[in-house]
Amino acid sequence: MITNLKKLLYFPLAHYFRFFAKIQLAIWKPIIIVVTGSSGKTTLLNLIESQLQKKAKYSHFANSSYGIPFDILGLRRYDLTIGEWPYLFLAAPFRAFKKPPLEKLYVVEADCDRPYEGKFLADLLKPEVTLWTNVSRTHTMNFDALIKENKFPSVEETIAYEFGSFLEETKSLVIINSDSELIKRQSTRSKASVKSVTQKDVTAYNVFKDHTEFKINGKNYSINALLPKEASHSIQMTLALLDYLKIKPDSSFTKFTLPPGRCSFFKGIKNTTIIDSSYNETPDGVKSILGMFNQYPSDKKWLVLGDMIELGNEEQEEHEKLATLINSMRLDKIILVGPRVSRYTYPKLTGTVILNEVKDPHRFKNANGILRYAQNDKNVKFTMPKDALEYLLNSLKDGEVILFKGARFLEGVIEHLLLDKNDVKKLCRREKIWQERRKKWGL
Repeated sequence: MITNLKKLLYFPLAHYFRFFAKIQLAIWKPIIIVVTGSSGKTTLLNLIESQLQKKAKYSHFANSSYGIPFDILGLRRYDLTIGEWPYLFLAAPFRAFKKPPLEKLYVVEADCDRPYEGKFLADLLKPEVTLWTNVSRTHTMNFDALIKENKFPSVEETIAYEFGSFLEETKSLVIINSDSELIKRQSTRSKASVKSVTQKDVTAYNVFKDHTEFKINGKNYSINALLPKEASHSIQMTLALLDYLKIKPDSSFTKFTLPPGRCSFFKGIKNTTIIDSSYNETPDGVKSILGMFNQYPSDKKWLVLGDMIELGNEEQEEHEKLATLINSMRLDKIILVGPRVSRYTYPKLTGTVILNEVKDPHRFKNANGILRYAQNDKNVKFTMPKDALEYLLNSLKDGEVILFKGARFLEGVIEHLLLDKNDVKKLCRREKIWQERRKKWGL
């Protein structure tokens, strides 16, 4: 009942904040640059920020029908609790008339988690430039109803159409990933100029222990971060935007950084290396990060993979696809965490033997002395992250490189494996509400 009520009130309440955000935008009059797509938006926004720096304002930590109006109005949710809402409602009318930012460029990350969200945000922002990274099955549970009503032939078409709303409102330039047929079809909705980027222009891609190198159109780019090959689209889009703005690029991207949970790099206990990509878990995002990790230089690679959520009717198919990808990788240990990866991914992994719950004094046991997962020497699964944490604490030896990807509070697992406990503040989901939820899960 509560979930249905939230869905019913989502846009009516969002309209309240959008109304006042429009007033502030009318006072401010910035050049608006929208960064959108199913995944890779934050990487692209931060690549742009590494170039524009103080020339622009950026919508960090805000990409929704509420978050973007809040960002425009200078409002922010700090602990994500219900107690914040009275202040937000009362402050919005006053913030509409506040002194606008000094920056004349506004770079906005915009998502489409549900039907109508693209149109809702496009009508607010009316961007001069839109950069569209990709389309994949993200938040598909919110779009399944449109498929049942035969309004679109596939859920991907539905999602693409929603993102395409930004193109209709774009005034001057649209920069698209032309490797996506879905995006190319939607680009006809734009009256603006359309510029394409493609991975075909990437002639070299190399992953090192602490950075990534690309060769695009004959030019080398060394990025001080671990990025998947698909990030080449974002590099090209950034360069195309700079060309439009007539700003000379810094080809070394020396000022590029990423927020927590996007392939952050930490030293772990027992001389381990932790790659923290626990912030999100979209199908394309998981695929691209696993592709990057497969090329990572290490002889001891462990994967801790959590569920992908909000996939609706596509849930089983997408989790089974993960097994096909994982089977093609060079991994020493695969640790699955969550009911979805346990149910759909685990049985498809090469060499997996399905066992009943057994007591086994020669193997790792949880607090109850029971092995709660079917196990062979390579693949293990858990429903709860606290059990995966206990397994890791007992199983890590020396020098492993561990990639964390997916949902299920994996950042709470990482917290207990850090060598330097001060690094906890560099993890994602530090707000009060997430701390309380992790505590309930024993983390």
